[in-house]
Amino acid sequence: MTRWAGFVGLTALLISVLLVLTRLTQRLVESDPQFRDSAESTGSAGRGADDSPTIPSEDESVGVSSLDDGTVVGSTDRPDATTGTAESLSTAALVANVALTQGTVAVVVAAGAWYFDVPLDALGVTAAPASVGLRAVLTGLVVGVVLWFGSEVMTALSEAAGFGTDEGLRELLAPETTGGWLALLGFALPIVAVSEELLFRAAAIGVPAAGLGTSPWVLAIVSSVAFGFCHGIQGQAGVLVTGLLGLALAGVYVSTGSLLVVIVAHYVLNATEFLVQEGLGVDPIGG
Repeated sequence: MTRWAGFVGLTALLISVLLVLTRLTQRLVESDPQFRDSAESTGSAGRGADDSPTIPSEDESVGVSSLDDGTVVGSTDRPDATTGTAESLSTAALVANVALTQGTVAVVVAAGAWYFDVPLDALGVTAAPASVGLRAVLTGLVVGVVLWFGSEVMTALSEAAGFGTDEGLRELLAPETTGGWLALLGFALPIVAVSEELLFRAAAIGVPAAGLGTSPWVLAIVSSVAFGFCHGIQGQAGVLVTGLLGLALAGVYVSTGSLLVVIVAHYVLNATEFLVQEGLGVDPIGG
């Protein structure tokens, strides 16, 4: 028998912990001169939905410190890949930290769903082609590209209005080697997409809507607000833009009933942003 209230309580507790850790880590980061220097040198952007909190920590073996979003910030001295090893070490630490923290969240949610006997269809996993088949993947691809363009427009508008968003964290996360890009795109970002969609969409919207009869649209708003504040490291405009992106993903999840669609869309959004902004060095809206 499904214990709906128990799983909903676990989800609320997990999101609350993430919000607290976000705030604590944000304070740590704001006092870190390395991050401030990086943020000042890179300008403003921070449009991704790829950030979620982790416990502040330090790793003296590679000279990095932990930041909001399951990432580790390395030294601002990032040598070219052909001249030194610091970059490869920092990239490895970044990817490992993202995978560990985000993977832990996904495991806790999945374990909770098993323990409380939550049916898969309540999480948005069914046998329907629109839920798990090629159609779902293609839908996610289209939605992801649309959301990426929308995030660029929203960020450009916020910057024009004088509300800059901070891209220092993304700049430090972006690799400078082929291996780093493969690890980021093929390992870290997929885990981020699965973890955040499993928590903020499937667990926070699908389960209470199915088991407790709560309006999924009310849940979509509440979870999206929390999703935005879990990206406080991106500044006020970043919280707003990420919250709106979360609301869009929530709307897609409610409309399609498919967890796979929003996972693919989330991944495409993040990967496209990294490839265009950091890989190609192009700002399509801001020029």
